[in-house]
Amino acid sequence: MMKTDDFDYYLPEELIAQVPLKNREESRLLVLDKDTGKKIDDKFYNIINYLNKGDVLVLNDTKVMPARLIGEKLETGAVIEVLLLKNINDDNWECLVKPAKRVKLNTVISFGSGVMTAKCIEEREEGIRVFSFNYDGIFYEILDKLGTMPLPPYIKEKLEDQTRYQTVYAKNIGSAAAPTAGLHFTKELLKKISDKGITICYITLHVGLGTFRPVNVEDVTKHKMHSEFYSMTEKVANILNDAKKNKQNVVAVGTTTVRTLETIMTKYGKFKECNGFTDIFIYPGYEFKGVDALITNFHLPKSTLIMLVSAFSSKEIILDAYDYAVKNKYRFFSFGDAMFIRKSNK
Repeated sequence: MMKTDDFDYYLPEELIAQVPLKNREESRLLVLDKDTGKKIDDKFYNIINYLNKGDVLVLNDTKVMPARLIGEKLETGAVIEVLLLKNINDDNWECLVKPAKRVKLNTVISFGSGVMTAKCIEEREEGIRVFSFNYDGIFYEILDKLGTMPLPPYIKEKLEDQTRYQTVYAKNIGSAAAPTAGLHFTKELLKKISDKGITICYITLHVGLGTFRPVNVEDVTKHKMHSEFYSMTEKVANILNDAKKNKQNVVAVGTTTVRTLETIMTKYGKFKECNGFTDIFIYPGYEFKGVDALITNFHLPKSTLIMLVSAFSSKEIILDAYDYAVKNKYRFFSFGDAMFIRKSNK
């Protein structure tokens, strides 16, 4: 049995990055050989030195919604926190609610003194509810006024600049969390990468609960992922298929990009224009079909994300790298430093 506890590691609390660095690309970069475990310490702005002409860099262009809403129950005035997770259709949203026990079927919550209301139309497990929202105007404009950025619970500091929880290439709104591996890129760095002859392309995966929900089962294989929306254009599919055919590296930026690419390859045996929902769960034993190298942050102990990177390399090599990062005081999680996990001799 593959145990969740096997993916645990010791992390001093002071290594959890509370604020972003002043300059995005100044983050540290741990370059890791996925086969041998060899490590190189560097800075993120030097990522360009590890990318080869002809490589394809794939980024997730999802945009984070100001998805955290604080409202009041219409009947009692009780304060309720609602985190938008996924748009089901029209004005119906899957949401995570605190305290969930106070929100039953037909409960109505008011936001901004009635500027927007939400009626609970379905109760689901794990604090999830489906709401039908009612408002006048454009939903995302109202959300901009009433909502705040849904920073993870381990970040206690106030975020002074809300744009720092967005990638510089964020485009398609719909995420409840940032694809954090992309936060290290600046427009200038992306131009340098492109100028070197590396193709940059974009997919979309709207980050929802599946990415940051803890694993609460002892047996890893029993964990169920929540589904998240993804899409790929025909142009990107063609670029990626050509890269595979020509044995060029497909470099995924972030685990959300990995999950999108691997979902499509698993489903179709090639890249193609498509969209849908994925609940793919990648853990050791998984055989990668689309991704050759991975840029990623350092992930929470016992999380689905540390399991994914362990599948890409090995549990032993990844946990050894994390131990090294702790000893060398790398910054962890969303606003933390980065890893580049690659094959030997590349």
